[in-house]
Amino acid sequence: MSQFELYNAADDLLGRNLKGGHGDKVAVIDRDGTHTYAALADRVDRFASLLRARGLAMEQRVLLCLLDTVDFPTCFLGAIKAGLVPVPVSTMLTPEDYAYLLADSRARMLVVSEELSSVLEPGIDDSPFLDQVLVAGGDGADSLSGAIDGADAAFETAPTRPDDVAFWLYTSGTTGKPKGAMHVHSSLGATAQCYAGPVLGLSNEDIVFSAAKLFFAYGLGNALTFPFSVGATAVLLADRPTPEAVLQVLSAHRPTLFFGVPTLYAMMLNAGQVPSVEESALRLCVSAGEALPENLLLRWREQTGVDILDGIGSTEMLHIFMSNRVGEVKPGTSGVPVAGYQARLLDENRSPVADGEIGDLYVSGPSSAIAYWNLRNRSRRTFQGDWTLTGDKYLREADGSYRCCGRSDDMLKVGGIFVSPVEVENALMSHPKVAEAAVVGAADRDRLIKPKAFVVLGEDEGDCAAMADELIAFVRERLADYKRPRWVEFVTELPKTATGKIQRYKLR
Repeated sequence: MSQFELYNAADDLLGRNLKGGHGDKVAVIDRDGTHTYAALADRVDRFASLLRARGLAMEQRVLLCLLDTVDFPTCFLGAIKAGLVPVPVSTMLTPEDYAYLLADSRARMLVVSEELSSVLEPGIDDSPFLDQVLVAGGDGADSLSGAIDGADAAFETAPTRPDDVAFWLYTSGTTGKPKGAMHVHSSLGATAQCYAGPVLGLSNEDIVFSAAKLFFAYGLGNALTFPFSVGATAVLLADRPTPEAVLQVLSAHRPTLFFGVPTLYAMMLNAGQVPSVEESALRLCVSAGEALPENLLLRWREQTGVDILDGIGSTEMLHIFMSNRVGEVKPGTSGVPVAGYQARLLDENRSPVADGEIGDLYVSGPSSAIAYWNLRNRSRRTFQGDWTLTGDKYLREADGSYRCCGRSDDMLKVGGIFVSPVEVENALMSHPKVAEAAVVGAADRDRLIKPKAFVVLGEDEGDCAAMADELIAFVRERLADYKRPRWVEFVTELPKTATGKIQRYKLR
């Protein structure tokens, strides 16, 4: 594909299905029923026409705060087809967060689900850039469905090119304010070509279900890019993905691929809400967002008979760039780089580290964002020529597989030696009474940094002091003594981002 030829990601994803005879095939199943590719393409064209009729121009932003229903792909792909830039944001933020995102993105239009509109009202009132608001699920003058129904069904795709910015995704904010990562049109197709086909073996016979939401880079690929790239069907869940809700979808719609995050797999296992071999049609599960503890994979495999392919991706790289493979799963690792991507580990002097040593993970591949919006210095630190600094610490094992050691900001130095919080957390989570764990650095009486664990138990154990001693001894038996937590604090839940990542900086 030449950088100068016309190319539009939305036109490609939907057009290939219409041209390939999949127009009558179900593209999306949501709370309102089924939607074929032909029906979705019609809604996308109408939304694109609506944008143009309302005076919005190419490259202007449209903020999307939408639950997972057919309205999300309608507005996301419709904006892209019109040459505008959709900006999906989390549906689980505060009024202050939304006010920041509206101001930072300078969005000219907001499309919001009716259930969420009250939370965004303060930001709407204060935004100096916002001109128009449409409400999905509403029935008033600002109704999205009414506006779409009244729009022109004929639309000529905007003259975009592969390197034009197609959409933004904000980082999940594990270390502070979210950053707007700008992605180009060619990136969507690249993730499908490099990962969905070669790693997942995705075909038009698959039914996919992603507990990770569409506003999340991981969920966007799982439930939109990947199924639409081959004419498969995506099941969308508007509600929160509780273990009960997820199990109901797995039983009712019988998806063949399930995409989750480690926290959800742990919750399902601990709640006993796990599909049996007989009641599901799963052929494969996937995990990303954080490293999947080995014991969770083994417990899931034992109870379901299905493997979980653990991998690592990022908002900046759009989807998974390193993964385990079918028949080659190595529990506790992120596998090896996906075809089309390269990885390298460097020390603080940017020199390569040897196998078995911890280094900063850099990745190169076709789906990298081009920059962060209005953050020049941060962009320079992250996007370095062909390479993107992920902010993760990894080590490569002798067989070429990569093992996550934690985020760079979360690494501990104990007695002058790096300690991976993930390694200590995995050891804690192999204890049968531990549901979740997070490890951070804390100062002892001599102001030296030592590991401290925050633990969520599967059930109340009563004597916390005795349980803490038991867990410390448990870890000491499995890891070097200096890695053991010096303190254990029991909590009812761990602070997490909207995408399920543990916010260790809040624990610190």
